Formats: sequence, C-alpha cells, structure tokens
Amino acid sequence: MDRMVYVAMTGAREAMHGLAVNANNLANVTTPGFRADLAQARSMPVFGPGHPTRAYAMTERPGHDLNPSTIHTTGRPLDVAIGGAGWLGVLDAQGNEAYTRRGDFQTTVNGILVNGAGQPVLGNGGPIALPPAQAVEIAGDGTISILPMGQNANALVTVDRLKLVNPPGAEMEKGEDGLFRRRDGVPAEADAAVQVVSGGLETSNVSAVAAMTEMMTLARNFEFQIKVMETAKETSERAATILRLS
Repeated sequence: MDRMVYVAMTGAREAMHGLAVNANNLANVTTPGFRADLAQARSMPVFGPGHPTRAYAMTERPGHDLNPSTIHTTGRPLDVAIGGAGWLGVLDAQGNEAYTRRGDFQTTVNGILVNGAGQPVLGNGGPIALPPAQAVEIAGDGTISILPMGQNANALVTVDRLKLVNPPGAEMEKGEDGLFRRRDGVPAEADAAVQVVSGGLETSNVSAVAAMTEMMTLARNFEFQIKVMETAKETSERAATILRLS
C-alpha cells in the first residue's frame, strides 16, 4: 500500500509545482515582454533489485516559452519593443548584467533610465542617464537622442545607445527575478542587428485562456492524486481490521 501512496504523493507534488508555475504565468499576463515559464513532468520507473514495479512522477528540466508576442502601440516616446529576436540589457538587483524584453522605460529623479520593474537600462557604457530635456527619441537601432531644454526642434543631441544583444536562445536561462542571463555567466556582446520599435510595448506571451484551462486541468489532477491517497488509507485500514478479526 505504501507504493500506492508514494506514487500518488509524487503525482500530487508535481501537480502542485505545475500549479505554482501556471499561477506565476497568470500573474504576469499583463507584464510587458514577459516570457511564460513551462512545467513538465513524466513518469520515471523505479529501478533496483528485480523488475521495475512502479513509476514516479519526475519533473523534467524546466524551460521557458521564448516565442515573441505582439507589439502594442502606445505612442509613448520611452516605450520600446524588440522587433524580432534580441534582448535589452539591464542591471539586476545585485548590479549584474541581465536581459529582458520589457521596454516600458521611465526616468528616476536622478535621470537614470529604468524599466517598469525599476531595473537600470544599460547603454554603451553602463546605466543610461538622461539630462532634463524637452523630448526624447529612441531610434530603431537603440540610439537615444534628446532635445535639450530651450533648444530648437532640430537640435537633437545623441546621449547613448541601448545595449541590444541576441545570444542563442539555448544559451539563455531565466532567473527567479524574471530576468534572463547566459548560462555561462558571461555578458553577451552587443548586436547591432537587433532593432527596436519606439512607441510600442511587447505584450506578455502568456495566453490567459490557455493558462486558465491548464490551471483547471492541474487542479483536477491534484484532486485525483489526493483521492488515490485517501483510497490507499481506507484500503489499509480495512485490511488491518480484517487481520484483527482473523
């Protein structure tokens, strides 16, 4: 009976893991540039003396959905979206270089350019600082220009250029902070071929309908595993009762 309980327990554990991953995806369905996390489990036979007699649920290596999403036009000068493959360079909470597709930029009181999550955006020489200006423009190649205060409309000044990278997707992994990094930890080289779309934001690639459907499926799976454990308990209790009577 213990086999039945442990098999059901591993199934419930993986169902809970899938529920947590799916809940995080749903929570970020409106986060610009968010990439959905994937959860997958498969049966794994237990090997040992004799023939395999049971199979446990085992989590496969988790991955992420790197497929691009749609670009929503906002018309806001500080909104940018990656046009095709590529990433925006930012600094994480520890001050290390990381990558994201979130381009809802704004400036801090000190003029530092950050995204909607408060992560400093990287340029050619590190975090980008924007002086007070009448207007800001971000070109397709990531070049940032400003119109200084009190200047004519044709007096644009180039300030910096976004660090745009495009390492292969297989080299990228996602951290718990939602940022991507290269698996070897080496910062990616800037790629001049990466283009951005100014005045637009890439939406999350999470499908709310698909995520809700998956949530219901995982919840039913979890309930099923719990029922199996309850059945195992009842069967064990009945067997013990029969043994006492005999």
